Order: sequence, then structure tokens, then C-alpha cells
Amino acid sequence: MNQNEVALVTGGNKGIGREIVRQLALRGLTVYLAARNPALGASAAEQLAGEGLDVRFVQLDVTDGESVAAAAKHVEADSGRLDALVNNAGIVSEWGTAVADITAEQVRTAYDVNVFGVVAVINAFVPLLRRSPNARIVNMSSGLGSTTLLSELDGRLATQGLLAYSSSKAALNALTLVYASALRADNIKVNAATPGLVPTDLNTQASVPRGERTVADGAAVPVALATLPADGPTGAFRGPGSLSDVAPW
Repeated sequence: MNQNEVALVTGGNKGIGREIVRQLALRGLTVYLAARNPALGASAAEQLAGEGLDVRFVQLDVTDGESVAAAAKHVEADSGRLDALVNNAGIVSEWGTAVADITAEQVRTAYDVNVFGVVAVINAFVPLLRRSPNARIVNMSSGLGSTTLLSELDGRLATQGLLAYSSSKAALNALTLVYASALRADNIKVNAATPGLVPTDLNTQASVPRGERTVADGAAVPVALATLPADGPTGAFRGPGSLSDVAPW
């Protein structure tokens, strides 16, 4: 049994995900850097381990059930449990496409990662999370998934026209609340985080300002949620500036 707290971060080889891995490891956790691409994931984990951090690579494609199951078995054999799961992997599938021209296939592609992938990962890792005395799940959401903010039809978020991404993150928010209710009996906290506008590979194709926040800024709230004490909140949507920032559902 691993004596450190154990975390896993999907999409952990770059951007905010990699910074979440780094910050959790700096806090003394054993962190599994989960990534779809074996070469990129192993390289990122090796770099962080070279800084003296307990970071371990595990191959995990959230859209591949066999990959998800194999990752869960690997963590079980290696550490015996999981204390924190950060569902960071996500995509935008419709950059540059007018809303009326966005296809069902584009929406399906976004949901496959942003929604179904999260369900697959949580389903596979809940047995390991149940072995923790203080388990936490963090779902990486966005202000673009806030139906409260999207209801401002002339507002900055609704007019982005990201039909697939916004609706998938709204669905993720609903998943967060349902899981939070259902997993309370297992002492598993489930929360959502918004990192704010951070220039990453996710938004390189954006035609609007990509923000000026650093990856460290974007990782701060997810890391805080992933390290909550036993009396911390569940069913909350927090960020982007600090854990005390309550994002509107």
C-alpha cells in the first residue's frame, strides 16, 4: 500500500493538466500522469520525476474502455487505492464553425471525451476511491458550461457559439451534482472547477482573446479541490480565482 496520498490526472501531459500533476506532487502526493499518447505522457512524467517528484505515467485514453480499465488495474497493483481523481482531459471540436453548421458528429466527438469519458473513468476508479478515507473527484468544467451565464444571450459566453463544448460542459456539471449526491455514502466528494481563460493547446484556434492567466493560475482551484480536507464541500462549482469563488451553475 502506498503511504502517500495517491492522485490521478487525465490529460496530464501538457497545459493545465501537467501543472495540476506538478502542484499535487509538490504537495507530497504520488501522482499518476495519465495521457492518451504514450510517448508524450512518459516524457512529461519523466521530466517531472527528474525534479524529484513522485510522478508516474499511466497510459489512459478516456474514449477507450479497455485503456481505462487497464489504467485502473495498474494503479490498483501499484498503489492499492486512489485518493484524488482529476478529470482534466477535454476537447473543443467546433472551432471556426458557425453554430447552425455544427454537425451532430462534432457534438458527439466532444461528448465522447468531455462527458462519456468522465463517466468511464469515474466508473473504473470508484472501487479504488472507496478505499480512501477522504476521496475527492474534481471535474474540469468551464464558465462556458454555466447555463446561468449562457442565458445571457448577448453575453460574452453565449456568443462564442461553442455549441458542442458548452453543452458538454453543462452536462458535465449535471454529472458532478448527481455523482456528488450518490457518492456521499462512500465518503467521496465530487466537485467541478473552472480554470478561467488560460492560453493552452485547447484554445489555439480561438478567434477571441485566449486570456492571460498562467497554467499555474488555472491549476490552483482544481488542486485545492483535489486536496480538500475531510470536512470540505461536495457538489460545488468553484473558481477561477480561488476556492472561495463560487461559479454559477
